[in-house]
Amino acid sequence: MNLERYPYFASNDFKDYEFYSDGPKGRIRKVIMYTKIQDNPAMYNLSFGDADVETGIVYDDVISNNQDRDTVLATVANTINEFCDHYGNHWIFATGSTQSRTRLYQMGIARLWREINIDFDVYGEKNGKWQPFHMGVNYDAFLVKRR
Repeated sequence: MNLERYPYFASNDFKDYEFYSDGPKGRIRKVIMYTKIQDNPAMYNLSFGDADVETGIVYDDVISNNQDRDTVLATVANTINEFCDHYGNHWIFATGSTQSRTRLYQMGIARLWREINIDFDVYGEKNGKWQPFHMGVNYDAFLVKRR
């Protein structure tokens, strides 16, 4: 994907990433973590949030509102590429901590669809069933797999 994104740092095992969002609310540390949740087929949960400056605890329910949403989402998507470079093109599961957060992710996918669709297959979960991602459908979760 050729979208503006933040530089990020990967952990030694390429399962954790961090970067800084810069905007009107200041410099905010963001953390992305990949955790295996299933073996066959291999599936990893993508969790993402803001790290507390003092404790380092990652909160996935914070609304930063740093006016850089697309840059943040492009950065997260780019870590999927790097993760897959090291672990293979496995399924990545993502959902928001709330329905409104999931809807925000869905709007981001829709807004960046032309770029995302080049490299990734994206599925949405609706009423307990997975289907190829379609704009205008409200999903409960997402599965992404690099092509």
